[in-house]
Amino acid sequence: MHRKNIPLYVFSVALIDINTIPIEQSWRSVIADEFSKPYFTAIQEFLIQEKQLGHVVCPLESEIFKAFTLTPFDKVRVVIIWQDPYHGEWEAHGLCFSVQDGIKLPGSLKNIFKELHTDIWILMPTKWNLAHRAEQWVFLLNSSLTVQKDMANSHRKIGWHTFTDATIKAISDHKNGIIFLLRWAFAQKKKELIDTSRHVVLETSHPSWLSVYRGFSWSKHFSKVNDILKGRGEKEIDWNIE
Repeated sequence: MHRKNIPLYVFSVALIDINTIPIEQSWRSVIADEFSKPYFTAIQEFLIQEKQLGHVVCPLESEIFKAFTLTPFDKVRVVIIWQDPYHGEWEAHGLCFSVQDGIKLPGSLKNIFKELHTDIWILMPTKWNLAHRAEQWVFLLNSSLTVQKDMANSHRKIGWHTFTDATIKAISDHKNGIIFLLRWAFAQKKKELIDTSRHVVLETSHPSWLSVYRGFSWSKHFSKVNDILKGRGEKEIDWNIE
């Protein structure tokens, strides 16, 4: 896939008006206050500096809050938490583990599809965009919403974790029966934000080639999620993206 190299997220130095952030309306009542806090101003200033230095920031401006756009707060049923966006050019588009059509399949996502086949016999797809899951109320959250191109985890200390921790806690505090999928030790540390007496937490290793066989393979989390939903009389997730 070839695209023009467009300057990414351009923040105003002024505090962000919540009404200008491209997120679905039901999120505004639970996280609006975060946008007026000092740490979020610091995020803005950092990303302005990144642009001034000529650094490419991933994903595109319009896609930073994609998870919040496609999955309304009042519809969330499942939450998948990961560390930061893919850092290869044009890979990230605001949904954890997902890449846009036409992008080379990342190894971790390939292992996720392999587990889907082992678990519920879904064949390897020919496209890798997971938006179909987000539209079924699977909230695909990266703990950092941006990253510098080719610099993995480079924005981990700029304040995004404060924002996304507040998001996770809001889901835990204001909803019931959410199924949280925590992959790898980093995501599992977020368990302290979740009221496990009211929500379900499923933990595995990361699906990368380094740790896929330490718990992710044969975890059968996809069928377990659907078994839980079916047991409640709720519609199951269609994990097939084609």
